[in-house]
Amino acid sequence: MDATAAAQRWADTWKRAWEAQDVEAIVALYDPEVVFSTQPFRVPYLRQSGVREYVSQAFAEEEDVRVWVGTPVVGADRASIEWWAALRENGVEITLAGNSMLRFDDTGLVVKQRDAWNQADGRREPPVGWGR
Repeated sequence: MDATAAAQRWADTWKRAWEAQDVEAIVALYDPEVVFSTQPFRVPYLRQSGVREYVSQAFAEEEDVRVWVGTPVVGADRASIEWWAALRENGVEITLAGNSMLRFDDTGLVVKQRDAWNQADGRREPPVGWGR
């Protein structure tokens, strides 16, 4: 398994699929038994069904989404990827900025994901130099 290729596939797919609200493209990135933690103090979502539940719920509240992803930082079977999204959630313009820590299996599917992120009012683009 090439962790760099797996991380780049994750980043490219999340960008495209989040903007298109393509739940199944995102679910396909994950091992059937994945542990998916969307914030440090939330109970993780389990398995692909949990990823589908979370992403479907989030996409139902979001529209007019623009996503940026940073260059993955990769080591062994792990990667860290920054992401940034400007969108309208339940009619309110917001910006999300976060990081996903990923661990891949031998086939390049994500077996564990831990996210940490923050939210700001209004639509903002990433600052100059972000994501590198």
